[in-house]
Amino acid sequence: MFSASDVKTLREKTGAGMLDCKKALEETKGNLDEAIDWLREKGIAKASKKGDRIAAEGLSQIFIDGNKAVVLEVNSETDFVAKNEEFKNFVNKIGETLLKNDAKTMEEALNLKVDNETINDLVVATIAKIGEKISFRRFKVVEKKDNENFGSYIHMGGKIASLVLIEGGNSEVAREVAMHAAAMRPLYTNSSEVPEDVLEKEKNIMRQELLNEGKPEDKIENILVGKVRKYYEEVCLENQIFVKSENKETVSKYLENNGAKLISMTRFEVGEGIEKRQENFLDEVMNQING
Repeated sequence: MFSASDVKTLREKTGAGMLDCKKALEETKGNLDEAIDWLREKGIAKASKKGDRIAAEGLSQIFIDGNKAVVLEVNSETDFVAKNEEFKNFVNKIGETLLKNDAKTMEEALNLKVDNETINDLVVATIAKIGEKISFRRFKVVEKKDNENFGSYIHMGGKIASLVLIEGGNSEVAREVAMHAAAMRPLYTNSSEVPEDVLEKEKNIMRQELLNEGKPEDKIENILVGKVRKYYEEVCLENQIFVKSENKETVSKYLENNGAKLISMTRFEVGEGIEKRQENFLDEVMNQING
């Protein structure tokens, strides 16, 4: 009658809980539009009209308690709301709840209890109260051993959250690398993390560029070695030139000099990967007038 994908779509459009969405689809024999109306009639989907809006602003934050850290991103439609104390408190509630519990998936996280309601219920209530689409977009839990150190850095009040985990060294060394990661946007911790298909695609582009430059075909593979090394320097944290280095040492070398080794890096930038709707000023004013 309806699929898990239908439940997911209904949740995204209404902000209602999974069980409520299943019930709505059962009651309406899988009809999505009727299910939305059913939820609204029950007062469960007060924020349903906001489901199709784009939420690409918001906050990325880091929460640490002992050997456990949580990095998360919560989105809003406007930067104005992201700076609102109520929104910040809402983000803090989610982060603190994740720290105290053991959630591995977004579904598990949304069903965690905050006081007497779930995180999902809290999201829906916050949408209704603030009046904008709010999206708890992603999170990552990182745990460390006693001989390891977290380094965290929040840039521009929550536009970028960067968390680094190192073995050895100290928290200050780790924080320096976290600041570097925030600034330099590495995609991977080290070269072994680069997916084979991604690397092969890059190499094919490099090969074609070299052919277009008139390089001899029998020399291309040798030239590629240097180009791939350069690619790793651009996208891998360990291979990047450390921003505070005066003698152009890599991040890996900086850590080695400080008795440390890089284990992992998590970097969330608010709105990355979300296609932001382009609107001119007149459209924006009219949208405000029309609510």
